[in-house]
Amino acid sequence: MLIKKRSRIEIPSSEITPKSVYLSRRHFMRGAAAAVAGGLLAACGAPDAEPVADGDGAATTIATGNSAEESYVLDAMPGTVSSNFDERGDPLNSLEEITTYNNYYEFTTDKTRVAPLAKNFPTAPWQVDVGGLVNKPKTFGLEELMAFEQEERIYRMRCVEGWSMVIPWMGFPLSKLLNEVEPTSAAKYVRFETIEDTDNMPGVRSSLFPWPYVEGLRLDEAMNDLAILSTGLYGQPLLPQNGAPIRLVVPWKYGFKSIKSIVKIDLVDTMPESLWMKAAPNEYGFFATVNPNVPHPRWSQATERRIGEFGRRETLLFNGYGDEVAHLYDDPDYDTTQSS
Repeated sequence: MLIKKRSRIEIPSSEITPKSVYLSRRHFMRGAAAAVAGGLLAACGAPDAEPVADGDGAATTIATGNSAEESYVLDAMPGTVSSNFDERGDPLNSLEEITTYNNYYEFTTDKTRVAPLAKNFPTAPWQVDVGGLVNKPKTFGLEELMAFEQEERIYRMRCVEGWSMVIPWMGFPLSKLLNEVEPTSAAKYVRFETIEDTDNMPGVRSSLFPWPYVEGLRLDEAMNDLAILSTGLYGQPLLPQNGAPIRLVVPWKYGFKSIKSIVKIDLVDTMPESLWMKAAPNEYGFFATVNPNVPHPRWSQATERRIGEFGRRETLLFNGYGDEVAHLYDDPDYDTTQSS
């Protein structure tokens, strides 16, 4: 079931702007802003998508890719969220924005083409193998993953390329899955791995990156309540371009840390070497904490462009989640984008 967690992640319904006003504003903002940013060597593991709606409120059918017959309907103007804003008062990005502007290099380096290329990607059956330094290794099927109580989490997502979104995720704390397998005292890090499907992911056939996509967290980071495994957004299942059927979301880190379409999770005693650490070690480090004071080697991180808005806004340390995560770090300036 969907658990709408009443905490700093959402605000009381009495403070929500009427839906008609909100949708009119978002329609205007979408029509006024073009979403093109970032260089090739920057990966953001954030919302991903395909043209889902025509913007007039009509429902649009999207193929899941599980079979030629299977599909489900997404409401072009979804209303299945507890709030139209995050806890700072920033409005949610629309479903269309979240599902049509994506980084997913296993399909393409062109953000606007991910959704069309990914729409037939098969997301069932699916398994996630969880093992390594644990007492109870286990392979979780999709039904078992969905059996975890699903919570709504409205998070800001900040891409290392300098753009951002506000996304109403569905999912469950990563800590709940890790507790099921019981990490041993030797476990220090969590290593994640994306599926490497050469038949259905055209980008994997290139030698541009060292596949498969690998990411990692320190164990205490992974056990923090903000880190979730997402199974949906806007109250509906993830689409392939968004990392279906299950992906990581770590809102205080740059988006490329939030690895998509996970098939393997291992508890290990040494720091995992991520895909981006291998591809550009002078630019991308392990921690990748959002920090306006530490620039990327090729651009400033002091400001960001919110998709759907004019101009730029100041970037927040830890993406604004310092109250929850600052205690994890002795020095917030170390290894934010670069290796230490």
